[in-house]
Amino acid sequence: MEFLALLASTFFYFFSCCSTWLTFRKGQFHPGRFDLTAITLGVLCQSYFLLLRGQIEQACPIGTLPEILIFLSWAIGLFYIVIGSTYRVSLMGAFTAPLILALQTTALFLPRSLVSSKISSNPWIETHAAMSLIAFGSFGLACVAGLMFLIQKRQLKSQHPSPLFHHLPSILLLEKVTLRLLWLGFIFLSISFAAGFIAAPLVVDLKFYISLLVWGAYFLTLLGHQYHYLAMNRLAFLAIFIFLFALLILPGMRLFSHLLN
Repeated sequence: MEFLALLASTFFYFFSCCSTWLTFRKGQFHPGRFDLTAITLGVLCQSYFLLLRGQIEQACPIGTLPEILIFLSWAIGLFYIVIGSTYRVSLMGAFTAPLILALQTTALFLPRSLVSSKISSNPWIETHAAMSLIAFGSFGLACVAGLMFLIQKRQLKSQHPSPLFHHLPSILLLEKVTLRLLWLGFIFLSISFAAGFIAAPLVVDLKFYISLLVWGAYFLTLLGHQYHYLAMNRLAFLAIFIFLFALLILPGMRLFSHLLN
């Protein structure tokens, strides 16, 4: 049953991507409301999958790399539902759905036998792991908002902006959304590390220190912007770069650690 729920959520995200592509081809650029509905249904199906896996494992279902990617994509979708409806960022779903679909499709095709590792039942370790993934859900959506900011800024500088320009949110709104998502992710990641330090030395390994490096990168980015050392376009670029770096390096570190063991 859980696999059917996962397939259903993947279908909703795929349907959202296809619908957006078709509306773009027609030059309509109005996928926002449909995207919000499709991603909401996808998140609900993922929630059911995670609930079933949690009941089976009697723990937070993030014990394998596929489960981590699914949990991360679920967190990104959840943040989109809140941000998209709160700030009316109508076109954000067109950028968010492909990211979620890529993460979940990767999870579906990963061989679980190579990456399985049951998470400890220690509540502090579970809190550390879950809060980290929720934080990266916020960072993932900040990456999307930052990309939209850079696209809109490029459109503003262009003498012949494309039709997309008139449907993207304003620069000021995208700046506000990117900053708030970064701060929200940073708070969740700080909570994660607080739980991790309480659980130490159970969670202190190479992956923990790499995560701490990512935390430091976000801290310096936000600090630099707060004190006007970092312009918004550079902050948007770093929001994209740091998230993609973490997305590439952290799962790789997990797989590498498993192969060593």
